[in-house]
Amino acid sequence: LYRYDEEYCICIEYKENCMIIGIDARLWSEGGVGRYIRNLIKQLQILDRKNEYILFMRSEDRQKFEIRNSKFEIKIADIRWHSIEEQLRFVNVLNRENLDLMHFPYISVPIFYNKPFVVTIHDLIPFHFSTGEASTLSLSLYKLKFLGYKFILSAAAKKAKKIITVSNATKKEIADHLKVSEDKVRVTYEGIDDKITNPKSQIPNKFQNTKYKILNTKYFLYVGNAFPHKNLERLLEAFNILISQYPNILLVFVGKEDFFYKRLKSEVYKRRISNIVFLHNITDEQLGSLYKSALALVSPSFMEGFGLPALEAMANNCLVLASDIPAHREICENAAIYFNPHNEEDVRKKMEGVYFNDLNHFSKNVKIGLERAKKFSWEKMARETLRVYESCFDHYYHNY
Repeated sequence: LYRYDEEYCICIEYKENCMIIGIDARLWSEGGVGRYIRNLIKQLQILDRKNEYILFMRSEDRQKFEIRNSKFEIKIADIRWHSIEEQLRFVNVLNRENLDLMHFPYISVPIFYNKPFVVTIHDLIPFHFSTGEASTLSLSLYKLKFLGYKFILSAAAKKAKKIITVSNATKKEIADHLKVSEDKVRVTYEGIDDKITNPKSQIPNKFQNTKYKILNTKYFLYVGNAFPHKNLERLLEAFNILISQYPNILLVFVGKEDFFYKRLKSEVYKRRISNIVFLHNITDEQLGSLYKSALALVSPSFMEGFGLPALEAMANNCLVLASDIPAHREICENAAIYFNPHNEEDVRKKMEGVYFNDLNHFSKNVKIGLERAKKFSWEKMARETLRVYESCFDHYYHNY
């Protein structure tokens, strides 16, 4: 009886008080996942005045974040993701805090962390493209790392109270590959940053210092990284055929300059493909300008978890040419022009159709895309994420 009463009192106290929620923000400055983390925390500061939050950040990112809600606190965690240190030391950092719930917004989950948590799984691309081409490691080391990735991800999926993902296409992948119930997986769509859709933005003069003058030339746009599953070699092949007929078109690549972009540049140089422009380290406003002035965004990926550039393009009245894959169909619906990503001739034909026809020919697609983009927002994503947190609280309460 005493034990029952004690647990009952704990239950009532837990229900009446707020939760203490931890968020792993160590990838704050990274690309796609970093954008997700930054917008989640920004919106939660606006939406949630009840629960308390502890953000685990690297010291180099601390000055990039402004606390605007007294319920938010920062703890420094200078621990690299995908590392042995993460698996051993990060657990101790987390356990020092009295967390009711931890959110890992990426798959780097310490396997020895045994308190309640949710995890965001953005995609399962490595399950389909695990040849080692997307790694700078030797093949043997990559295979060992991939086995570790699968083990950690599978363990995290099973232990998590809830799994958050960014599309129904990825939700199905998670259920199929990680053998978890679809009821455990919640979809929270991503959004568009305001700076990217700023209607006053213009293409900066610095873009005109390249060999090719973007302001004076029609161009297709690609935005994202250069990993193998992005299928950029086939895009290059299609474009190379296209410029042999229409030599005044440009293809502009926007992304972080890394090993994979350097490899892509080397391929362009080796094959002597002209009319290619690479832009790195641009601002969100500049990216919005590029969307607005492009003939179309071309997204040739074999697989995506969500496809954020397509959404950003639609929000900027930019036509989308996209590979016919589930994630693109889900996000763009009938706004995009689809092609077979395995057939460079189909890619070329769709690009030629856009170049050859006046853009008014595709005004219906652009209009549908703009209306479609209005259904997505980071505020909505954060609100739905907060509901996931609360559902874990309800789960905890009803266990007593």
